[in-house]
Amino acid sequence: MQSPWILAIRSARARPGLTRTVVTLSIAPFKLEPSPQFATTSSSSFSSATLSVTNPADPAVATIMAPKAPKFEIKTPKGTRDWSGPDMVLREKIFKTITDVFKRHGGVTIDTPVFELKEILAGKYGEDSKLIYDLADQGGELCSLRYDLTVPFARYLAMNKDVTQIKRYHIAKVYRRDQPAVKKGRMREFYQCDFDIAGVYDPMIPDAEIIRIINEVFEGLGWQGKYTIKLNSRKILDGLFQVCGVPDHLIRPISSAVDKLDKMPWADVRKEMVDEKGLAPEAADKIGQYVVLKGQRDLLEKLQKDEALAANPSMQQGFSDMELLFTYLEAFGALHTVSFDLSLARGLDYYTGVIYEVVTEGSAPEIPASEEAKEQISKKKKGGKPGDQEEDRSDDPTLGIGSVAAGGRYDNLVGMFSGKTQVPCVGISFGIDRIFSIIQASQKKKERRNEVDVFVMAFGGGKDFTGLLKERSQVCARLWDAGIKAEFLYKVKPKLQNQFKAAEAGGVPFALILGEDELAQGKAKLKEMGLPEDHPLKEGELISMDNLIEEVQARLARKQQLDSITQQAEGLKVVDGIKGEDVKAAAEAVQPAE
Repeated sequence: MQSPWILAIRSARARPGLTRTVVTLSIAPFKLEPSPQFATTSSSSFSSATLSVTNPADPAVATIMAPKAPKFEIKTPKGTRDWSGPDMVLREKIFKTITDVFKRHGGVTIDTPVFELKEILAGKYGEDSKLIYDLADQGGELCSLRYDLTVPFARYLAMNKDVTQIKRYHIAKVYRRDQPAVKKGRMREFYQCDFDIAGVYDPMIPDAEIIRIINEVFEGLGWQGKYTIKLNSRKILDGLFQVCGVPDHLIRPISSAVDKLDKMPWADVRKEMVDEKGLAPEAADKIGQYVVLKGQRDLLEKLQKDEALAANPSMQQGFSDMELLFTYLEAFGALHTVSFDLSLARGLDYYTGVIYEVVTEGSAPEIPASEEAKEQISKKKKGGKPGDQEEDRSDDPTLGIGSVAAGGRYDNLVGMFSGKTQVPCVGISFGIDRIFSIIQASQKKKERRNEVDVFVMAFGGGKDFTGLLKERSQVCARLWDAGIKAEFLYKVKPKLQNQFKAAEAGGVPFALILGEDELAQGKAKLKEMGLPEDHPLKEGELISMDNLIEEVQARLARKQQLDSITQQAEGLKVVDGIKGEDVKAAAEAVQPAE
């Protein structure tokens, strides 16, 4: 009986043709059975053999020549992930919602390198500078991966002095060597969507429009009543610290400590200010009386009546800005989501005026990140080290999702690059991964795997069934020409069941079923997928192929309208919106007439 490897050699040698390649195999000694083709080697023992191969790519010898698999774990780096399937569909919807709002407000897009000179990023982020990814020296330049999109934008303005006014948006990845929590959208590589207004304008008008943009984005995502825009001013905060007795050199470090109040209890924040930052205990106690306050105009009026605060120059400017901002927000219809919150500090060093961040359910941790809670959690983990920066903290209850958007005014950042030339700026940055995590967790139905609207199918069977491949192709071409997303099964004679399975797997909302008898009458059946058994249109309805495009477009528009109403009704606290019987009435209004 012939050895299997001898058969492989024969197959390889039998093929005529390409350059011959010599392969030497080292094998363990073994006995070969007699073979007329290999008489010289039969019944002999040996430990190596030399083979003459005409085509190394031949499958018959592929296993002989294949290299060994690498011995390492195949995974993505910590704090990163792959995106595919339904996740990509959802992420693209978020991108589109945000981009549409940016364009509505006159935004134009730019792009900047994924890495910058290290000196460009240095000194712009306060204590967070330790999270910047530095790159090895390449070509004589020290570089770092961008930490955000704001500093690169300021560098762009400094280099392009002819750009004195611009509404710019930028959607790109940024990098931070933070402790990851992937399930909560806290990543090391993540997308930011930024909108900034640069240029000299009358006070607070651009700032108010940014707040309006924030409202439009989250309402577009279906978050009505589910988010709060926390608002404060660096001028008010700096004045408050001065009145409370904070030395000038400690104002930024104390701001960074106060900024942790959404994650830690006041006792721990006070401890950090006093024990780590060196602030006097009485100054910390004074700060503690103010940072718990929040409101809107009522809080502003309360602060203005405080004689010590009202006498501070920084406070006076902050009060004036906030009064104007509230006035413009009322005009924009954007004040209802705002909370004037003195605990908001924003730790980044480049902010100079109004600051804000957006929080929602899930932003705050399940339990405050007190030292006692951290110690209890670290004891439960086997082999885990407290504060391990490589550990994924997705299941850590002391860590929330955090803010889903944040920004503010930064009037001096461009001047740090260009000397005397100052270009005042104000902007907002949306954290896509955190927004995605919240939306995904709240979804009750399976997300679609693609954006196809119509799956074109063939109905029929038996030996005379042609599969209607030509007809399916022609119909898809008509739909594509009209801008309608469509596909069909790549099978000449597909089974109807398999076609439905493919449509359901992709979450396609409509099936267009072609049958020979119906096509002969100039008709086809259009079926909406997923309807309940008792629905009158469960089996679909015949439509004229002459009006194919109009019929499909009408049903797609109606379904989009119904989905929008359903999204509002599913557990959302709608502000002045549709609820209860209004939802039912609105849904009936867009149903087709019987």
